[in-house]
Amino acid sequence: MIKRQIYMDAHATTPVDPRVLETMLPTFTERFGNAASRHVFGWDAERAVDLAREQVAALIGASPKEIIFTSGATESNNLAIKGAAEFGREHGDHIVTQATEHRAVLDPCRTLERRGYRVTCLPVDRYGRVSAEQVREALTDKTVLVSIMAANNEVGTLQPVREIGRVCKEKGVLFHTDATQGVGRVEIHVEEMGIDLLSLSAHKIYGPKGVGALYIRGRRPRARIAAQMDGGGHERGLRSGTLNVPGIVGLGKACEVCGQEMNAEGERMRGLRDRLGDGITGQLSDVYLNGHPEERLPGNLNLSFAHVEGGLLLIGLKEIALSSGSACTSATLEPSHVLRALGVGDDLAHSSLRFGLGRFNTEEEVDYVVGRVVQEVTRLREMWTAHRSEGAVLKTA
Repeated sequence: MIKRQIYMDAHATTPVDPRVLETMLPTFTERFGNAASRHVFGWDAERAVDLAREQVAALIGASPKEIIFTSGATESNNLAIKGAAEFGREHGDHIVTQATEHRAVLDPCRTLERRGYRVTCLPVDRYGRVSAEQVREALTDKTVLVSIMAANNEVGTLQPVREIGRVCKEKGVLFHTDATQGVGRVEIHVEEMGIDLLSLSAHKIYGPKGVGALYIRGRRPRARIAAQMDGGGHERGLRSGTLNVPGIVGLGKACEVCGQEMNAEGERMRGLRDRLGDGITGQLSDVYLNGHPEERLPGNLNLSFAHVEGGLLLIGLKEIALSSGSACTSATLEPSHVLRALGVGDDLAHSSLRFGLGRFNTEEEVDYVVGRVVQEVTRLREMWTAHRSEGAVLKTA
């Protein structure tokens, strides 16, 4: 019997891998210098940052000179989107994105709209995908940027990044991808996929919170963006501020581990995910998969349970860390914009759970979660049926 809390919310964040922590620790007490200082402590810190830059670049097929360190993917997205729009303003004012992006992409786009830019937000199919042809048709001679995520944070759907990159290259338009959920989980190669700008974050890949990176293509052709933060000229003048050396070192090590273990880990995650999904759907009816059945992240499973309120289900499963597809804690109780974009009705959207399997989950945990989900869904459905029956009796009386 598992008594401890079980963590299955790896799309929200991941625990720091012990190997990452071990690499970071000396930077707090021994290698604590400011990487911009011109003395032995600073040079030592700078060498650690340079190594991390190489490790991040290697994971995505880039050059170390093309990596800019930030505070996380939200900052990277803002820098990429606003920076590209501002730099390209004299050539155009049009941006293309799609409906299931994270708010860290949608909100900067809305901000640019208020500044006079035009934004096309493409609809997705029932699996949450856009097509390269949709992107092609949306482009105009005023388009300066296309921003399409690599993998969705809620339903795990993988976008056809390579095909979209090819279209953007043909048209000479910058292509940005928010790869926060994809990097380290699936193969992403910026050269092969035609990506000009790529955002990533350490805490999604077993690194520390508060650090991320932005890849900016350096040649064939060079991607140009405008800085969004001034003061000090760090990171080639594109992201001023004292470098977070411990975080950067942790990000680098996390990328190195992912590069070494991603394929084997992906296979293991798919096995656990299928065991979880088959275990639940084999015992419960009226359970629906959200997202693409094949083109999805290895550890993602997003299910809607008919006749069950997702918030109540989460409360019932209090020893298991999961996320609901509906914004249960918001004042408006609006269902997920991602599920709505897929055409999922409000009732099913409010009844969804996102399972995010991670590096440290086990078969024993999966089996326990299957049992508990089946138990709680059955209990809540019985309550729902009884409530409906009582209502019918009252109505007839």
